[in-house]
Amino acid sequence: MKILRVTFAFLLSVSFVSAQNSSSLQDPPSDLPKLVHFSPDLLDDSLDPCTDFYQYACGKWQAANPIPSDQVAWGVDGPLSVWNETMLGQILKKLSANAPSRTPAEQKIGDFYFACMDTSTIEARSREWLKPELDRVAQIKNKSDLADEIAHLHRSLPTAWTPQDNQTNSVLFGFSAQPDPDDASHNAAQFDQGGMTLPGRSYYLDQDAKSKEIREKYLKHIARMLALAGEKLDAAAANARIVLTFETDLAKVEMDAISRRDPKNTNNKMSLAQIRALSPSFDFDRYLKLVNAPPSQQYVVSSPKFFQGMEAMLQHQSLEHWHTYLRWRVVIGLSPVLNDAFYGEAFDFFGRTLAGAKDMQARWKRCVNQVDSHLGDALGQVYVSRAFSPESKAGVLQMVQDLESALGKDIDSLEWMSADTKAKAHEKVGATLNKIGYPDHFLDYASLPVGRDSFLANRQHAVEFEFERWVAKIGQPVDRGEWTMTPPTINAYSDPPTNTINFPAGILQPPHFLVSQDAALNYGAIGAVIGHEIIHGYDDQGRKYDAQGNLRDWWTAADAKEYEARGKCISDQYTQDIPEAGAGVKQDGRMTLGEDTADNGGIRIAYMGLQSALARQGKDIDAKGPDGLTPRQKFFLSYAFGWCTEYRQELIRQVVLTDPHTYPKYRVINTLADTPEFAVAFGCHKGQREVRENACRVW
Repeated sequence: MKILRVTFAFLLSVSFVSAQNSSSLQDPPSDLPKLVHFSPDLLDDSLDPCTDFYQYACGKWQAANPIPSDQVAWGVDGPLSVWNETMLGQILKKLSANAPSRTPAEQKIGDFYFACMDTSTIEARSREWLKPELDRVAQIKNKSDLADEIAHLHRSLPTAWTPQDNQTNSVLFGFSAQPDPDDASHNAAQFDQGGMTLPGRSYYLDQDAKSKEIREKYLKHIARMLALAGEKLDAAAANARIVLTFETDLAKVEMDAISRRDPKNTNNKMSLAQIRALSPSFDFDRYLKLVNAPPSQQYVVSSPKFFQGMEAMLQHQSLEHWHTYLRWRVVIGLSPVLNDAFYGEAFDFFGRTLAGAKDMQARWKRCVNQVDSHLGDALGQVYVSRAFSPESKAGVLQMVQDLESALGKDIDSLEWMSADTKAKAHEKVGATLNKIGYPDHFLDYASLPVGRDSFLANRQHAVEFEFERWVAKIGQPVDRGEWTMTPPTINAYSDPPTNTINFPAGILQPPHFLVSQDAALNYGAIGAVIGHEIIHGYDDQGRKYDAQGNLRDWWTAADAKEYEARGKCISDQYTQDIPEAGAGVKQDGRMTLGEDTADNGGIRIAYMGLQSALARQGKDIDAKGPDGLTPRQKFFLSYAFGWCTEYRQELIRQVVLTDPHTYPKYRVINTLADTPEFAVAFGCHKGQREVRENACRVW
């Protein structure tokens, strides 16, 4: 993916609510903000581009645009995010009026937004909403009944299946349908490791001073949340330690993030009898019945060791400890729909401590994001009608075709790859499905009840709708046309099991793309994103999937060995200290290898795509324009400008430890230092920082 995914569970489901109630925070602005566009005026001519190109391209913009107090990161995407949120907020505010002229889809997104914005009802009813969920936990009389509660929580809390690079963020484990690794034409039932609340296992297991400090603050946060839920302070503090111990035990038995990067390690086919044998104390039959899972001959289990560890916990953790863990997961899981006391406490830890945020976001922004998360296709239909024209879609498609053609030429040029592997690589390129802007068929929410009286009920119904929709796919044909991002999302993704690349309309806006702007700017910005996603199909993970999306080795042994040597060059290069994250924090290039490989090859085929576009226009890539810049220079400047982003130090630390994306500054520095065409563009020479003598290259 292009954009950082904030990986801790709470921020996956909520943008924080402000406790303030002024009209300026309760309603979206009436005017759309300005979008950012690249301009030569933003360059810092006092710097040598061959010595510090990131600062040369980004320094002036960043100095003039510091991180807002309600954000944990800010870059040129920030104004676009606000632009999208404001447009959607204006739409939702209008539709939240109970007008009879609304279509069924408009009624649902409008009423969902209305209930989210209804702070008086939320404040008055939070205790009422929370009590029955806590009562359910208290009524568990023996461990054999745990399956009932886990099934209920998976159906009522978000993220029952969000397989990040560390784990699913659901309660105890994850369950859903996903393409069968060995037969990608059909979906298979899959179990994943999960159960933790912090960003990743290192947050529980690392013994440095900062990690210990965070765990101490986490203990205090859990205690305060449990106290808000009605526990006495002493009991809440004791129970917080039980929760931390419980989640630490889960972390100890989880597969680590680097091992998890190899899809072969997570493709463990098992019968239900074999799964029962991993954890005989958990009633899997009961769980599968309660979540309405269709019968299946076999299941994919991402980490058998995790489920063996779960069995040890079922044996040795007391029922009271299980109660405590489940109460905590209920409270933190429901906190996005509860009152300001819960919001504020959650923000204080997840927002301030883990990510460095200063202030909470306005409520209307949170509610926009909630609608997008739970009714994204209905909201997306409205968004694309206003923000993404057919001309824009056609322009992006032309770029995709240019870059896929460039990849074909690139494959042919590789001296280290055999003819047999090249033929299969070409087959995979030709079979890729390119999805641009929005799905061909939007999801129908007709069976999803949405009212104006209860934000909690609306969210629970939406979660249940989505969970059941995915579980029902077990054994069914895979729909390659389906999206897992909503149209307004400012991001992009590749999905090797379906062999698709996906570019939501939300990212196909300035500064990344404007159909009328200079080709060099488009190919340097969104073109590099397109190239990045294309190359993901051929990175250290994606290359293990064939043209049909099956997990199948289509490489000769010699070619695979050559590939791995080139990949090691990249992982070694990106294994480096990250001073911005604090003393002693080092990036592991093995964890970021896929993203770094995609950057390394993506910019190369984007550059080749620009050459094709300029040839069609009869233009010279090195001809200076009125602004004194050549298309070659604009390409690399636009690329760097798209990554002008800063994170708060707390978030940088989290990214380095848990996220597969390199910090933006180093994405630019390392990628360009490996790109000879960049040195040509700015007259750089060996010995300068932006020229690497032993450049890495895979594609």
